[in-house]
Amino acid sequence: MKQVRPKKNLGQHFLTDLSIAKRIADTVDACPSLPVLEVGPGMGVMTQFLAEKPRPLKVVEIDRESVDYLNERFARLRDNIIGEDFLRMDLRTLFDGGQFVLTGNYPYDISSQIFFKMLDNRDLIPCCTGMIQHEVAVRMASQPGNKQYGILSVLIQAWYDVEYLFTVEPSVFNPPPKVQSAVIRMTRNEVQHLGCDEQLFKRVVKTTFNQRRKMLRVSLRQIFDAQHPAGPDFFRQEIMTRRPEQLTIPQFVELTNMVAEQLQK
Repeated sequence: MKQVRPKKNLGQHFLTDLSIAKRIADTVDACPSLPVLEVGPGMGVMTQFLAEKPRPLKVVEIDRESVDYLNERFARLRDNIIGEDFLRMDLRTLFDGGQFVLTGNYPYDISSQIFFKMLDNRDLIPCCTGMIQHEVAVRMASQPGNKQYGILSVLIQAWYDVEYLFTVEPSVFNPPPKVQSAVIRMTRNEVQHLGCDEQLFKRVVKTTFNQRRKMLRVSLRQIFDAQHPAGPDFFRQEIMTRRPEQLTIPQFVELTNMVAEQLQK
């Protein structure tokens, strides 16, 4: 069977260590019974271990050469090998609209986009595991007061509990990436509603972290304009002397409601 060549334009780094592939595949066991969707299976190094589990499995792969390889290697999965772009898929069509576990060795250059899509479909995805760039994993799991704490940390932790599981060295990939990798698991928390306008929450988080060195009284001015000015006392409140990495998620919710009140005046 002809091997698939890793393609730089797709950010492909094929995992070659079977023991690590099995460890990653086993991370889905924390969410038993649910079907599994693997993103970017490549040559199926993780797929072979996921396929052994007593639950439905689908894989989605954008690379045509990899799809052909997977169809030949995993003949019994043929009807569940999807040759599409995960970011463009309607996830409600996958398992008859039911919930599933998301996993994979995610392409580093689109991992954030994958997780934003997860957030948009959080009612379908109670558990997400997989391997990403170490730096991104650290950011996702970081707590307030840490310099790695940022947009991804807040937006994901608002809805998911994030676990940094283990580090993976570059030497176990073909070709080896220039950075370390890490395996994470995200499990849906009990939050159903943030208690604020969710779109405004995202805007407040992104606006403040885009100027993370500045106090909130400076960065938040971008949200207001001549038609929607802030009141004279708004920027004098104590919270405005803080920087975004100092705020917890409940404090970002409170801040969002404060901004919403000003915009409605």
